[in-house]
Amino acid sequence: MFQKRFYYLVRFQFLGYRFHGWQKQPNTKTLHLMIDRTLKYVLKDQYFKTLAASRTDAKVSAEEAAFELFLKDKPLDDLELFMAEFNANLPQDIRALSIDEVTSDFNIIQDSKYKEYHYIFSQGEKCHPFCAPIMTTILEPLNISMMIKGAALFKGKHNFKSYCYKATDKGLYERELLCCELLENKLYTANFFPEKSYILRVIGKGFGRHQIRLMMGALIKLGRGEVDLEYITKSLTKEFEGNIDYIAPASGLILHKINF
Repeated sequence: MFQKRFYYLVRFQFLGYRFHGWQKQPNTKTLHLMIDRTLKYVLKDQYFKTLAASRTDAKVSAEEAAFELFLKDKPLDDLELFMAEFNANLPQDIRALSIDEVTSDFNIIQDSKYKEYHYIFSQGEKCHPFCAPIMTTILEPLNISMMIKGAALFKGKHNFKSYCYKATDKGLYERELLCCELLENKLYTANFFPEKSYILRVIGKGFGRHQIRLMMGALIKLGRGEVDLEYITKSLTKEFEGNIDYIAPASGLILHKINF
């Protein structure tokens, strides 16, 4: 049995466009595969194990994600040197930000206080192809003012069963969002971005599978006039029997921050 003896919290960021999420899969390029492959090279023969703060969908990116590094034989002698070697050998679309030693009672999954996600999108025009990795383009015009009102309805405690992909009757769907707002994008910029783009900003302790992308899908339908505000309100109740059938593309979703 693996005996954990030394524990480290590693924060990192990545562009997820060419990765099939975090979890290792056969014959598939994932973040876990590339990170473990790099650690194996840097740590040489030292036994290690890694555990992520949360799973990541294919093509989702992160400004700040985290994983825990467990070492069995000996501690890292020089954290700065380790960071330099780790970054030098990671692929260019993954970068380690920091490393901190933690105690044995630290739990990277349960000790997460909240996660902040951003969903970036534009509307009404075809965007430059370089936008594709981090921005979703909705070709038709959207009613942004209505979407702003709709986003505010998600804030607070609700039943998010309708916003969990392939939900069962046994899941935990009563959740609280500390923030849910739609605002003009002033954070992510590039000379090839459209003149205006928008961010759905969501903060919460935990999320169901595809929850934010399903929320974004409902807001896009609201912006198109296919549903109304009452539909959004009803969809957040246990009694709702409708079907949230539009999952927004993954490439617009960014994990912005994890607070421990």
